[in-house]
Amino acid sequence: MPELHTLTIKDIHDGLTRKDFSATELVEAFLRRIRSTNTGLNAFLSVEEDSARAQATATDKKISRKEAIGPLEGVPLAIKDNMLIRSMQATAGSKILENYIAPYDATVIAKLRSAGGIFLGKTNCDEFAMGSSGENSAYGPTRHPKDPLRVPGGSSSGSAVAVAADMCAGALGSDTGGSIRQPASLCGVVGFKPTYGRVSRYGLIAMASSLDQIGPMTKTVEDAAILYEAIAGKDSYDATTVDRPPQLSSRAQPARPNVGRSGGSRDLSLKGLRVGVPKEYFSVGLEKGVETSVREAIKKLESLGARVCEVTLPLSAYGLAIYYILMPAEVSANLARFDGIRYGKRVKAENLLETYMQSRGEGFGSEPRRRIMLGTYVLSSGYYEAYYHKAQQVRTLVRQDFQKVFEEVDCLVTPTSPVVAWKQGELTNDPLAMYLMDVYTVTANVAGIPAISIPCGESDGLPVGLQIMGKMWDEETILKVASAYEHARS
Repeated sequence: MPELHTLTIKDIHDGLTRKDFSATELVEAFLRRIRSTNTGLNAFLSVEEDSARAQATATDKKISRKEAIGPLEGVPLAIKDNMLIRSMQATAGSKILENYIAPYDATVIAKLRSAGGIFLGKTNCDEFAMGSSGENSAYGPTRHPKDPLRVPGGSSSGSAVAVAADMCAGALGSDTGGSIRQPASLCGVVGFKPTYGRVSRYGLIAMASSLDQIGPMTKTVEDAAILYEAIAGKDSYDATTVDRPPQLSSRAQPARPNVGRSGGSRDLSLKGLRVGVPKEYFSVGLEKGVETSVREAIKKLESLGARVCEVTLPLSAYGLAIYYILMPAEVSANLARFDGIRYGKRVKAENLLETYMQSRGEGFGSEPRRRIMLGTYVLSSGYYEAYYHKAQQVRTLVRQDFQKVFEEVDCLVTPTSPVVAWKQGELTNDPLAMYLMDVYTVTANVAGIPAISIPCGESDGLPVGLQIMGKMWDEETILKVASAYEHARS
């Protein structure tokens, strides 16, 4: 039997059901793994050993009473530190919140708690989820699991590394412009961003409210589907959520194949499925090794019966520019509350204005300060119409671009990241180059559509991710394609 900390969510469920091991044994295995591994990677900011053990004991008692357990019962999970878990620290990777203890559960946490998931702790992230490398945390950078001298991607760096390094069975991240998918690509795991409005953002420390979305990071597509199904749904605390239950064909194959690493028969056919390859995503700046791996993945989809054709998304070229106008504007508004009076670290000063300025100056790192200033500028009198309003108009055109292409195809496939993991510090002093690392992921957030990144090979010995994007509310199709590819490749 494989070591317990290497098991998938599906394998854990099967093992607990068969009583191959207990939830307590499972949690202890993961805690040992964290103790031996986390020091060099800095994936976890806090580990809740006592709480995790108590949750495991509750699961074991349930099993001993011969009660049925759900697919997440007793599964050890990691949570990005911008989501609230009652009575646990929630820093969002920032010094301004270093002493903040969450008074309530985020909706996704309440759902996972109800499903019996076990929370191992909170994972590191770029400060307030602002970054593409995992280097912007006030508590030190997260390091790549295969090469600690390289970045793991961001902003959900800790969650990606925790999954890749077998420190948890699955994790939650948040994705504003690629913050689940890009680190998943760089670390070689699965990262899934559902349609905007599919998963509640209540209890997520907001970065950009019209772009943020919570999603799973896992070892397999099947595991991602399990986590997604548990957290999706309408929430009265989040008015942007919709009453459209996930449609996963009652766990139909291959979107939710009833197999784990143990194997078994499955239908991998994608016959008749129309797959679009946007030519704009294969342009200057795409690393040769990344393109080779992605092109080979596309051929694999063709061999499974998919009808592949080149398509065009002409306005996607403006996606990054739109994102870096809208996102800072919303950051400026959302982070205004962290002023040392209502929330956050307070610096004693002579008057109220100095208290505000010094508290925010000391509490925020360079990246949040940069984005707050950019956002305040584009929202200011005389510039709102020229920048923010214009960006919203072009955003509508980008959505229409996707709607038009989805009349021709069922999903789109692209690289997730233009490059593999780069060296720590290589882009730290070049913010514009860092922002370009999101060039293939931001459009899904701008358009509000679902997207997933799955491993599809290596370049220079480092993981490459394949991104699959789908129509709004059609998570089932991209999970089906991702699962079929994953199993055909394995």
